[in-house]
Amino acid sequence: MNNSSLPRRSVLRTMAVAVAVVGGATPALDTAAFAAEPQTYALTIKHLDRTGRPTGAYETTVTGISGAGADEAVQPYDASGTVTVRLPKGRYLLNSSLTSDDGSGVTDWIVQPRLDLDRDTIVTVDARTTAPVDVRPPDPSARFLHSAMVVEVRHEGAERLVNLISSTAGLRVAHLGPDAEAGSVKQWFDAYWTSAGADYGLGYIFTGARALTGLTRHPSAKDLATVKVLVAARPGTAGTGSVDLQPSTGLTVGVSQALAAPGTATCLVTPERGAWDITYTAPRTPGAATNRYSAQGVVVRAGSTLTHVFDNAVFGPGLTDRPAVVRDGDRLTLDVPLLMDGGGHVPSSPPYASASTTLHRDGVLVGTQADAPGRAGFTVPPGQATYRLTSTVKRTGAPGTATRVTASWTFASATTTGPAPVPVSAVRFSPALSPTGTAAAGTALRVPFAVQGAAANGNVRSLAVSVSVDGGSSWTRVPVERGAVTIHNPGAGTGVSLRAELTDAGGRTLTQTLVDAYRTE
Repeated sequence: MNNSSLPRRSVLRTMAVAVAVVGGATPALDTAAFAAEPQTYALTIKHLDRTGRPTGAYETTVTGISGAGADEAVQPYDASGTVTVRLPKGRYLLNSSLTSDDGSGVTDWIVQPRLDLDRDTIVTVDARTTAPVDVRPPDPSARFLHSAMVVEVRHEGAERLVNLISSTAGLRVAHLGPDAEAGSVKQWFDAYWTSAGADYGLGYIFTGARALTGLTRHPSAKDLATVKVLVAARPGTAGTGSVDLQPSTGLTVGVSQALAAPGTATCLVTPERGAWDITYTAPRTPGAATNRYSAQGVVVRAGSTLTHVFDNAVFGPGLTDRPAVVRDGDRLTLDVPLLMDGGGHVPSSPPYASASTTLHRDGVLVGTQADAPGRAGFTVPPGQATYRLTSTVKRTGAPGTATRVTASWTFASATTTGPAPVPVSAVRFSPALSPTGTAAAGTALRVPFAVQGAAANGNVRSLAVSVSVDGGSSWTRVPVERGAVTIHNPGAGTGVSLRAELTDAGGRTLTQTLVDAYRTE
């Protein structure tokens, strides 16, 4: 399938001037109309197959880049294999895919990044000039899935993309025409393979003055990075989700596989393609929205293994790149994921029973909102005041599902002249748990934690951690030692709850409660 990313689809304009003679007088021609029309030239494109014979099995796109034809985009065709089109003077990008008629499914893709149309021009697209794209993983049993090749051309501030997506491995490519300017042609190729033990994402990027003529890459195992995706299952849940992997930058396709929860997916990828994005779609709960997690811009290194765990405890509040609390004039807004998973991934639609957020100003209730967990907005009186912002989400399920999560922040705030972040904090607990969010009963469990936000980087004035084994009815403080606490787990089947009470260096406070953070077994 050949797709071009075009500035817009234009229809070639033709002008027919009819001169009517009335009473022997010939009306004056509108010379201004002629002057407004750009000068055009004939572009003739000849298409030859691998035997050198004309072929009608092609798809060609000519895309304007700069000059009078910058907004032109045409797909001329004639079954004879030779087609002529008139286009305004300018720089164009031509790409053509020719399909073999021998049933092999092999495609020849020929790209001319620089086509300067300043006279009548003939271009010959010849399949005999192409060379194979031979990119394969080290596992000979791996099966090819699909590939995507993209060419990006930049000229005089404009950018144009063309791409070819293929479901067969028999792709051949070639550059056509003169060199473009140095560094103006960027091309990348992504191929995906699968085997019994792993999926492969093999991607490479090239920058220069020409499109590729052929490509050969046979990476060994040591040339690849291993990405392991572990997906958990909350107590009482099961089913099949999916894992998607693709490069973080550039138009491309990715690879997707179904994965039963709990389970593990293994992908081997090329560091040469840059960072990668991982998306996990959890098993669908009937009547609930689809819940997804993602890890964006995952940096990989050849020979290394990187593991991401999705949808496992401890679920709780976490801060992201977006400001958690913002004061804009006399409007306070909250945007804090209350059910971020134990790996620090934000859920798109976490399952929950109810959620609410309340705001107090100098001890007086401003309002309560029942909305998505950790999201709310309030209009407050002008001036300086002390605020307490409390957000709670409740979930149904067995212990270990984080049946109730509450975060309460206090801070001083005054009217602002525009959006200004309000410094707040969060505490992230990260014990080593089973894929179902459990820990061994009757053992001592070390629970590391990390402080985020205003109190991070040594800005903690005080921090206390407490534990409850009766659903939050009673709490016992535990010593904090070198960024962790040690919890003596109760008998099997018990939910263990965690509470953090923090004051940062600026006097702002956080009380964070996770009821049934994990359970014992």
